[in-house]
Amino acid sequence: MTDQARLGVWAMLGEPRTAAALEHAGFDWLVLDAQHGHFDDGAVRQTLMLRRERRVPLLVRTRANDAGLIGRALDAGADGVVVPLVESAAEAEAAVSAANHPPRGIRSWGPLPGLERTDSPTGGPPAPFVAVMVETAQGLADVEAIARTPGLALVFVGPFDLSLSLGTTVDGLLDGHASALQRILAACEAAGVPAGAFGATVPRARRFVELGFTWVVAALDTGVLDAGGRIADEVRAAGG
Repeated sequence: MTDQARLGVWAMLGEPRTAAALEHAGFDWLVLDAQHGHFDDGAVRQTLMLRRERRVPLLVRTRANDAGLIGRALDAGADGVVVPLVESAAEAEAAVSAANHPPRGIRSWGPLPGLERTDSPTGGPPAPFVAVMVETAQGLADVEAIARTPGLALVFVGPFDLSLSLGTTVDGLLDGHASALQRILAACEAAGVPAGAFGATVPRARRFVELGFTWVVAALDTGVLDAGGRIADEVRAAGG
């Protein structure tokens, strides 16, 4: 399963040049966090305007399951969205509908001026990548129906909120409450949809991959900077 995993990096700092550089850092996908990170509307647009080529999927976690926020992120040039706190099939359908132009959805046509992507809504633009986050006990209870939502690209586990909702910790979720994660994996397999998870550290990311998740956040932007800073320690150590 490790060979099949797509490892992502999660940008929190809200600094466009740093985030844009992460697309070239060797990860398989990149998320700009507009919910709990520092990416406001301006920072998202600036990051996307710095793209010179689309090397990996660049997604935006929106602040909420809101049609305006979802459309705005896609209009800015994001390849897709990660929608938080989805608790039912109806909410998952609302997220997919918000991301798609008619007749599939309700998204208004209007790419932001100055961006490269100017496909007409009838000219075959790529379908947006829509991931929904299952991160509550209620979402877990309806995960089978959520995973079957037409047009959904990924069911993504938010382990911090899910563990709080289930009365445990993230490490407890990964071990003692692994049955909850297995239920999500089974629902995704039955629906033919990939399952993803927010690992963020190497041990947790490895554990999610071991369990069978295939879209796993392996690091935060802050963690990548911290790892790079260890180069100075290695140079000092080598110098005696």
